[in-house]
Amino acid sequence: MRLCDMTMHALHDLLENGEVSSEEITRSVLERIEETEGMIQSFLNLAPEEEALARARQADRMIRDARRQGSAISPVAGIPIAIKDNMCTRGIPTTCGSAILSEFVPPYDATVVKRLVDGGAVMIGKTNMDEFAMGSSTENSRFHPTRNPWDPSRVPGGSSGGSAAAVAAGEAVAALGSDTGGSVRQPASFCSVVGLKPTYGRVSRYGLVAFASSLDQIGPLTRDVRDCAMVMNVIAGPDPMDSTCVSEPAPDYTGFLDRGVRGLRIGLPREYFGPGMDPEVRSLVEGAVRALEGLGAEVIDVTLPHSEYALATYYLVAPAEASSNLARYDGIRYGLRARGSQDVVSLMKRTRSEGFGPEVKRRIMLGTYALSSGYYDAYYLKALKVRTLLRQDLANAFERCDCVVSPTSPTVPFKLGERVEDPLAMYLSDIYTITANLTGAPAVSVPCGFSSGLPCGIHFVGRLFEEGTLIRIAHTLEGALGIADMRPSVAGRRDA
Repeated sequence: MRLCDMTMHALHDLLENGEVSSEEITRSVLERIEETEGMIQSFLNLAPEEEALARARQADRMIRDARRQGSAISPVAGIPIAIKDNMCTRGIPTTCGSAILSEFVPPYDATVVKRLVDGGAVMIGKTNMDEFAMGSSTENSRFHPTRNPWDPSRVPGGSSGGSAAAVAAGEAVAALGSDTGGSVRQPASFCSVVGLKPTYGRVSRYGLVAFASSLDQIGPLTRDVRDCAMVMNVIAGPDPMDSTCVSEPAPDYTGFLDRGVRGLRIGLPREYFGPGMDPEVRSLVEGAVRALEGLGAEVIDVTLPHSEYALATYYLVAPAEASSNLARYDGIRYGLRARGSQDVVSLMKRTRSEGFGPEVKRRIMLGTYALSSGYYDAYYLKALKVRTLLRQDLANAFERCDCVVSPTSPTVPFKLGERVEDPLAMYLSDIYTITANLTGAPAVSVPCGFSSGLPCGIHFVGRLFEEGTLIRIAHTLEGALGIADMRPSVAGRRDA
């Protein structure tokens, strides 16, 4: 196995023992990018080779100094990591996959980026995404679509599809994504990697370009659950730059890995296992649940009676917040400014018309309508009331169980272009993941098998701030299924 295919924790052990250098790891990742990026197109902006290697050599010095002094080495030290292109990176373009921000270069780092860089991570590049994180396939990027490394004719999921594809293809050892309705977990499922959406407020959003502020959360995409816990140990915790970030310190997530599932109760919501689910996806998820049961977990039936309203609620709340957040892109203060306008009003109209893509315009119009006078009470206010009912549903379920389980997506990865003209079908891709965003709950997607060679993920939602329980369950299942070491062939262009 080449270095670029190894897990972060395996590479960390090699670095700690002096058996490999960050420069060697980074060269291996750069070679993989050279081999596969033309096909997969995970990145919007790659670090120049010499710059990436200089960061790797700096990390090697940091590791040598720590080893000499007998101090702990950061779990991300010397590890090539990719960042979704909606997190600010000082001196490096942050486009959000949009023409309107195509020339925006932030003067500061997002908190999560700063914590990774301070820990010695080697930032390898900014990954492709649906424009302003609006989409479920990474086909809505203004620049190019990303392809699934397991089958390049299919989508990698979205909107963090670039990050998920990069990790799956060996173009990065780990990556960060953002999750507003499932945008870390759904691409994790489609690319057979691990994706965690932390509790709202557990990870700082400072420096994350806002889509829907009450739903957005940054999360890791990694090759296995141990890597996920290690990245969380670096990025989670209080941040004075984000008033929505909780002040309590985060626990050591690696401490939950080996506790097993004996005594835990897994809730099977009857509403999630009805019509509309691919039969093979259902079979794989039910098999994974039986495996957990065999390891000592108790499986019980629970009910989430307002689940049928979750998708409609999400597509009122998220566009409403987006219409407000994206009002700042007017051609005057940020990014693109359309040429040839005679006055301020036409400047704003032309800039927004030229700068935003179709999906962003669709959601701005939906959100503006829901917030408008005469319709606010009928749509937006009602959606907020349903959001409260969804929170109560989960709270009631968690009185009887420790987590709620479902597929991550009702289907395996679909073909590129298959749902571009059908927004409703695209929105249904997130039907199992959006409740976690509406309620603020943590959730994780873990690979649970393959259907006709295409990846499938299982999804666990936990109590607020109990990411540790999810990591415990996910790690146990990962060990039982034994598929974490599987890597895509990327259409036969890489080693087995």
